[in-house]
Amino acid sequence: STSTLTPPVPVAVPTSGLELPSVSFFGRTLSEYAQFFALDPAKLGGRAVLDVAAGPASFTAEACKFGVDAVAVDPLYGCPASTLATHVQLDYAKMFEQMRAKPHLLRFKSFPSIEAAELDRRAAARRFLNDYEAHFAHGRYVGARLPKLPFLDGAFDLVLCAHLLFLYARRFDLAWHVTACRELVRVSAGEVRIHPLCGADGRRYQELAALRAELSEAGIASEVVPVNYEFFVGTGSMLVLKRASS
Repeated sequence: STSTLTPPVPVAVPTSGLELPSVSFFGRTLSEYAQFFALDPAKLGGRAVLDVAAGPASFTAEACKFGVDAVAVDPLYGCPASTLATHVQLDYAKMFEQMRAKPHLLRFKSFPSIEAAELDRRAAARRFLNDYEAHFAHGRYVGARLPKLPFLDGAFDLVLCAHLLFLYARRFDLAWHVTACRELVRVSAGEVRIHPLCGADGRRYQELAALRAELSEAGIASEVVPVNYEFFVGTGSMLVLKRASS
């Protein structure tokens, strides 16, 4: 059922956020996904899981080794691995330069330092690139973008979407977010988990209440769920969606 948790204790959030003129090709490991999506990878074996806007995350590569039927989707998939490696090189340099310039936006709960986070995420990109080369032809990596996905209704037991919705709220309006969320639910036979719920400035997505209201009218239940994770300020929660009748 749709519910609203008690708001967290307010924290001072800086007005200057990360500059994100375009969607970054940036990825994370299965271990980090497990934290911010509150997942137990060992319990996902045999389940179909979709990672939407996955970028160079190694979640799919690692999850498949757990016996998960994992598929990743990103607009850049279909490009040669060498092209994706160039995107990694350029976007990682920009992102970590900003992190070092704006350390006030970071919360060292999940990593002890920017350097540790950089090592972890670059390792994710290397795993991704190796797996992409080996398994793109097998359909593990699919080129597509929200708000339209090339999958059947209810094709996946669990659908994940990290660091796209809400983070780029200045780029995508409320109508786009509603359509994207409805599409994520369409391809899910179970839950959709979206993280984080903040924009590039660390503030909670301003139209979250309006989004949840529109989704409720469309028969989609939503719940804001705290997670035991925070690297970027404001990233300690996720949004869980599912059909209200399920």
